[in-house]
Amino acid sequence: MEEKSKQETPWYKNAVIYELYVRGFQDGNKDGRGDFWGLISRLDYLVDLGVDCIWLMPIYPSPGKDDGYDITDYYGVSPEYGTIEDFRSLLYQAHGRGLKVIGELVLNHTSDQHRWFREAKKGPGSAYFDFYVWSDTPEKYKDARIIFSDLETSNWTYCKENGLYYWHRFFYHQPDLNYENPKVREEMIRVIRYWLDMGLDGFRVDAVPYLYEGEGTSCENLPETHAFIKEIRSIIDREYPGALLLAEANQWPEDLVRYFGEGDEFHMAFNFPLMPRLFMALRQEHHGPIVDIMKRLPKIPESCQWAMFLRNHDEMTLELVTDEERDYMFHVYAEDKQMRLNKGIRRRLAPLLGNDRKKIELLNAILFTLPGTPVIYYGDEIGMGDNIFLGDRNGVRTPMHWNDNKNAGFSEAQPSRLYAPVITDPVYNFNSINVEEDKNNKSSLLNWLKHFLFIRKTFPAFGRGSLNFIYPDNKKILVYLIEHEDVKLLCVFNLSASSQPVEINLQSLRGYTPIEIIGATIFPAIGELPYLLTPNGYGYYIFNLME
Repeated sequence: MEEKSKQETPWYKNAVIYELYVRGFQDGNKDGRGDFWGLISRLDYLVDLGVDCIWLMPIYPSPGKDDGYDITDYYGVSPEYGTIEDFRSLLYQAHGRGLKVIGELVLNHTSDQHRWFREAKKGPGSAYFDFYVWSDTPEKYKDARIIFSDLETSNWTYCKENGLYYWHRFFYHQPDLNYENPKVREEMIRVIRYWLDMGLDGFRVDAVPYLYEGEGTSCENLPETHAFIKEIRSIIDREYPGALLLAEANQWPEDLVRYFGEGDEFHMAFNFPLMPRLFMALRQEHHGPIVDIMKRLPKIPESCQWAMFLRNHDEMTLELVTDEERDYMFHVYAEDKQMRLNKGIRRRLAPLLGNDRKKIELLNAILFTLPGTPVIYYGDEIGMGDNIFLGDRNGVRTPMHWNDNKNAGFSEAQPSRLYAPVITDPVYNFNSINVEEDKNNKSSLLNWLKHFLFIRKTFPAFGRGSLNFIYPDNKKILVYLIEHEDVKLLCVFNLSASSQPVEINLQSLRGYTPIEIIGATIFPAIGELPYLLTPNGYGYYIFNLME
């Protein structure tokens, strides 16, 4: 029985996920926007990079007021990306290369242009009226915070067609679905089956905590939400074993961990509490923010996994920090107010880190070694820049840079037809920051990342091991031990810009010989005395400890 369980390690435990924006990845029909056939033409690049799973941002029909998260048809695909048959071809081509594909499941809300809402606006006599949450007054649920506080002043919007107010946790044009209505629950389960029957390998589930409302509550993380997620999970386990449910629940650790249930809710959840603290620790040159939040994370079920990320398609959210910490992060990472959005910073990884290659490598090295499944955002593997002068979060969703040809090789359309301009700022210009340039440069960021991912694959302990921090006197150094079965990996990171000496108490590991896994360099064996290392500024050592 034990041998069987070893063979059945869930695929997501050893995976690397790559998030991409279909509109921004590759244009296949010369209309200035990416599409399914463009993506298919770039699948070999993703295989070569070393990723295992593609996470697609929304592909549904949509008016595009929230970049596809405002859905008008859960059973279709946006015509600008292609047809359902084109999407089936994408799945076939990806699966043929050993790549899994997960999509977006936006349970919480629809577009106000969705047929259900257009019908619901006609009033209580409509068959779809109870698909949404209505009130005579905007005074209900006063304890619920306003999430997009920069853009919305209330969670209620008046509907002139029926004289009532409808509930929305995000934009006014995204009315929330009413999960008290069993027909809504049935419909969304039908949506899930539709896509999984087609061959999709799972979902990143958007805005999970907000499905249910309750007077006198924050309208977040309610028991009814967890009950519905358990119902979905039971269907997945029974009918689609191997399919993935990945939670987007931007919550403090105590609430976030509940979305794993007892291994019967989500398979994975994004580690939102950790993400801003990686950047905080780097700027403060102190391991405290990382150690403290990781120690605060409760243990999760054996079958579950954290999704670890540095950046994604949204702003770098700063909801899960104190007001003082948020002010600090704004000051050091987004002094220009144009870079800020809601309670976050709308920048890509490279610009956030001042295009400092050592910092970019260091944070990625931490990301790839902490237990969990790393998620890479398209373009970050080559250090792409952003455009903070585009509205909302569009500045981090610009076309992928493939080469130094017209439109960065993204499209053969006239530049004026592109859905967004390529990056032409001097530092991040597509002429120098592109895939082709990086492929031909052995010391490029892309080749460094490919090599690191290859090494990570040879040590499954990184995805599945237990984490134990070691506390050197020098707080500028982050040290932890990853253990899995008979493998021990010692990770040492210098969060400072200057070389730092560090003595590490490794007495419990005396007799082991550290072999540095990047360059396969053998270091002196561990003895009775503290182990002395001097990593360079933003340098690191990752050792395989051999007896």
